[in-house]
Amino acid sequence: MSAHGTCKECNQENTCGNDDIDKFIQDVQLSANNYHKIIEWIPYDRFYNINYIASGGFGIVFSANWTDGYISKWNKKGQIWKRKGQQMNVALKSLKNSENVTQEFIKEITLHHKIEDVDSFIVRFYGVTQDPKTKNYMMILDYADHGSLRKHLNTNYNKLNWDDKLRDLWLFLINDACITDMGLCKPANCDELENAKNSIYGVLSYIAPEVLRGKNYTKASDIYSFGIIIYEMISGLPPYHDIGHDKYLAIKICQGFRPRFNIKVPQLIVNLIKRCLDAEPLNRPIAKEIRSILWIWRMDDNLELMKQIKEAEKVNSIQPIPSTDLKLSFETHSEAIYTSRLLNFGDLPYPMIIMTIISTQFSESLQISVF
Repeated sequence: MSAHGTCKECNQENTCGNDDIDKFIQDVQLSANNYHKIIEWIPYDRFYNINYIASGGFGIVFSANWTDGYISKWNKKGQIWKRKGQQMNVALKSLKNSENVTQEFIKEITLHHKIEDVDSFIVRFYGVTQDPKTKNYMMILDYADHGSLRKHLNTNYNKLNWDDKLRDLWLFLINDACITDMGLCKPANCDELENAKNSIYGVLSYIAPEVLRGKNYTKASDIYSFGIIIYEMISGLPPYHDIGHDKYLAIKICQGFRPRFNIKVPQLIVNLIKRCLDAEPLNRPIAKEIRSILWIWRMDDNLELMKQIKEAEKVNSIQPIPSTDLKLSFETHSEAIYTSRLLNFGDLPYPMIIMTIISTQFSESLQISVF
């Protein structure tokens, strides 16, 4: 019996028949010290109303209703699990080519569980199931009711003011806006692919330059990715939407190229983005500092930021009147790719500390040397 009355023996009833997945689930169950950390094998027939949502480079996401709901408590008298969330909405993330499970796949779902354990911003992971038709394994996750960031911006950006944008940034850092894709961005069968261990998987426009050059993902590289997300939430545009996402973009990123604004942006916000996108990982702020900055911007009367926002609004107001349609309108380059894929660009230049973020004609070219 573990903490909070979690019965370790009783956690091991359901198995899927795959030794690796069964061992992973059982190991997690045996180490669970509260109900939130329990995951389980869930038969596919316990889900209904299964509907396609979206497809990425290596996975497909479905919405579904879960008949039983999640484990909440062990009933000692009845010797059964008590559950909550019956008929709840969940997301089923099917991992392509996962019918033959590899250790790399196990590492990926283990990573999600470990990060969820320490970071409340990660969508809760309830367990694993298997599609009986494709034989692909599926992760059962909390359903993100508000959809993706891209969908939100495409639909609502033109009605967002600066306060709304700062609010959305803040919400992205708390439970109201969870990270829904840990980037299980490697194919589930990546052990079978040539040079898999030396390959990079992900969405090029969000990947830090040092990772493009073969370094491991770190907390600092996550901060770089968050800097790109700040840019996206402020500009409304997908990063590098107007150019091809190829080796030449990877080279330019390593040489200091960064996304461009097409609006006037308060300098304090630009400065934060620049720090997050610094080519030197050690120069990037840590998550705690970013939260502190956003808290001050969101909750306090930051007079300097308010002044800069008014200036930006004044400059932006004299530009051509945008469409009254609330939806964002922009053209995406035919080779701009926003799904996870194998990125194998070979040798790339060492990341430069000269970084350029251009806010078009609205402000000076922000070409600086970051030390």
